[in-house]
Amino acid sequence: MTITPPRTVSPAIVLFTVSMCTMLYSLTVTIANVALPQLQGALSATPDQVSWIITLNIVATAIVTPVTGWFVARYGQRQVMLVSIIGFTVCTLFCAGADALGPLLLYRIGQGAFGAPLVPLAQAIVVGTYAPEERAKAQGIFGMAVVLGPAIGPVLGGYLAEEYNWRWVFLLLLPLCAVSLACTYAFIFDTGERQKTSLDWTGFLTLSIAVTCMQLVMDRGERLDWFESPQILVLSALLLWAFYTFVVHTLTTEEPFISPTILLDRNFFVGLILVFVYGMLNFTPIVLFPGMLQNLKGWPDSLIGNVLAARGIGMIAGFYIAGKMGNLDPRVGLAAGLLLIGYSGVEMAGFDLNVPDWLVTWTAIAQGIGCGVMWVPLSMVAFATLKPQLLPQASSIFHLLRNFGSSIFISISVMAVIRTSKISYAELTEHISPFNETLRLGSAMGAWSVDSLMGLAGISAEIDRQSQMIGYANAFVLYTVLCFATLPFLLFVRIKN
Repeated sequence: MTITPPRTVSPAIVLFTVSMCTMLYSLTVTIANVALPQLQGALSATPDQVSWIITLNIVATAIVTPVTGWFVARYGQRQVMLVSIIGFTVCTLFCAGADALGPLLLYRIGQGAFGAPLVPLAQAIVVGTYAPEERAKAQGIFGMAVVLGPAIGPVLGGYLAEEYNWRWVFLLLLPLCAVSLACTYAFIFDTGERQKTSLDWTGFLTLSIAVTCMQLVMDRGERLDWFESPQILVLSALLLWAFYTFVVHTLTTEEPFISPTILLDRNFFVGLILVFVYGMLNFTPIVLFPGMLQNLKGWPDSLIGNVLAARGIGMIAGFYIAGKMGNLDPRVGLAAGLLLIGYSGVEMAGFDLNVPDWLVTWTAIAQGIGCGVMWVPLSMVAFATLKPQLLPQASSIFHLLRNFGSSIFISISVMAVIRTSKISYAELTEHISPFNETLRLGSAMGAWSVDSLMGLAGISAEIDRQSQMIGYANAFVLYTVLCFATLPFLLFVRIKN
């Protein structure tokens, strides 16, 4: 599954082309986060509904990524890449023109589905273009270029969303789509014959149904009161049936969609656990930050974009540090990354409504450094002891779990914010009573009052802000606990001599 372009095409141009293409997908996640608060108001959506704009995009990517190899073998990498960019461009244009949440979610699913092949295809092209002794340097440049886009994108997206509206967040991607399409058409070529390989459609479809149902249950469960809702019961039953069918089919068919023997490799199995957690830790804060900072702190979109950009700069620094740590035990890099992410979680769990701007920015930078430091040794550990013939399938599972971890934990975190906010609101309002003598003290109440409707409305609004902040803090506590609880799994990593 590699491409060797004609000798007349410079490898540097090929590297530039695939870096641009990969930036399309990475940008579509980070740049949309900047406009989430504005989208919530414009589309009359609740916080859990607006989070679907991110989660459904990631789920679509997770579902389509594993079949990239089959598409390439059947239609060729050049054709798959061109179709992916064209489809992504059309869906992006439709996103910019959407007037309701439903169509926007549909177009975001299209973005994820068409964008899914771009990352694995780009990596395959880099490997096929450069000689073995030059691949490490090329992969480093490729990784830096891919992260640079999400670092710059939120700044531009935040500025455009603030000056104009949220539609410009998507329109900003269109020039990059045009450049990527032109460069791909001019510089990427197929070599070799195409193969008519078979796909285990039963395994693929049942796994896709299971992943989708799981995501829908997690997204809609809190709003629909979980198993009191017939919709949640139907989705749960469908989830169990699809997962059971997938497992039984995988264990009994000759050529399953995911070979169970691949899980017998200890390093890869531990790597799957770690990348699942990595997916949870990587994207969740950039979904929670915009709503928290704008709704509770009153930050403009441009300032939120700067925070997300600072996180991207931190990831660039993390990749650089990880490169310098290449000769060390990979468990050192994994532990250092988790500890940095955990530190950022501790800081976030302590946020309140008076948190200074510099602390929010520094926390984002530290988190980005941790994610960058962790990713390189994680990739090395997961594939270190696998047989070469298992690498294509292993890579698909690896990226599927990373994306699925992101979408699931985003849903869990949004649920934690909403649920604990409600509980905190109910607990705090118990103290607002004529029998509470403290409320009669002018020094304690300030401009608030329990003697008028205006005063009660002001107290209610402040309690709502405080309870929401408690909800976000609880979500960040969950984030921190998950991070530190993952550290013991590093003991199971086997170092290849």
